[in-house]
Amino acid sequence: MFERRRVSLKKLAARQPRPVQPVAPRPEVKSPLTSPDLRRKETRHSEENALLTGLQKTSSPLPRGTRHNSLSEEEENLAVRRSHVMNELLETERAYVEELLCVLEGYAAEMENPAMAHLLPRGLLHKKDVLFGNMPQIYSFHKGTFLKELEAYMDCPEMVGRCFLERMGELRIYEAYCQNKPRSESLWRQWSDCAFFQACQRRLEHKLGLDSYLLKPVQRITKYQLLLKELLKVSRGSAGAEDLQEALSSILGILKDVNDSMHLIAITGYEGNLSELGRLLMQGSFSVWTEHKKGHAKVKDLARFKPMQRHLFLHPRALLFCKRREEAGEGYDKAPSYSFKHALDMSVVGITENAKGDHKKFEIWCNSREEVFIVQVSVPELLRLGRVSDSWS
Repeated sequence: MFERRRVSLKKLAARQPRPVQPVAPRPEVKSPLTSPDLRRKETRHSEENALLTGLQKTSSPLPRGTRHNSLSEEEENLAVRRSHVMNELLETERAYVEELLCVLEGYAAEMENPAMAHLLPRGLLHKKDVLFGNMPQIYSFHKGTFLKELEAYMDCPEMVGRCFLERMGELRIYEAYCQNKPRSESLWRQWSDCAFFQACQRRLEHKLGLDSYLLKPVQRITKYQLLLKELLKVSRGSAGAEDLQEALSSILGILKDVNDSMHLIAITGYEGNLSELGRLLMQGSFSVWTEHKKGHAKVKDLARFKPMQRHLFLHPRALLFCKRREEAGEGYDKAPSYSFKHALDMSVVGITENAKGDHKKFEIWCNSREEVFIVQVSVPELLRLGRVSDSWS
């Protein structure tokens, strides 16, 4: 890039300035009526006009060719930046595939190796699927399909969004991996110091333990959205910009679904089947007050002026109220859990926005307002929860 820039500047420096073309004075017509002084004045006036014309030409705006060269250099710089992002995508993809293979051969396969059986604790017997989840399927997809298809876009990185869109269905295998991650993490914590894992690590000459490599798939699916964002920045206006934007939105959608599923599996105390409620539309923490009627009298909770903190999960068929509990510990031990408290059938739910004139509050009620929940959000935009649920009321 620097060499091309140097050659370009050298050409600009070597370019000859446009010469000033003098305007020849009109041929003198000798006349006995013309005096020598008058002829000298006319000559001087013609020379001044020629000089003025030359100055006007040299002081005009940049020639069209110079502006074209500048535009070409900008496009060239964008192409170079796109190439750099694409190189990073491919290099990290190749390294990722190699790391997955290393884990599967160096740890997973060794769990079934008779020569290593004496080092394997009884608590790890038949637990390979729990520890590694669907990592074998992830490896097969990236090694056999995705890496090869990405390499096909090496010379046209702005078009790589199409590759992501065509394989978006397969990329959803990461949801199952992330959902299994807490179980895998728990099993690893119990046996991380056992001789089997230490022997495998020494044989592989890894500085980091297995837990660092089990985190690689989570990091990879997150890395894709960062690389797509960078590629989109330097591909505005290109033929593949729309595909890049759509691919980025789809990857972010997968990340949202993964995050939502991690919260759902942390719900305890719900006796029904969460999958029967439909996919999770929204979830978040809110301050909640409750009111209910007994006979003709309205009864307010004693904690009326001190709201309950509840985590709400909105599904097409039900709205769940849960209490968030932070767990002590490290890693996935610190992940929150949710104690189920109450559920509302969305077929009988009503919504009142801007409850009591407060734009941060809305009401959720059912059974002709016999049961009313006043929900307060921290950001007014979260009132979309009420607008989404209104379509099911």
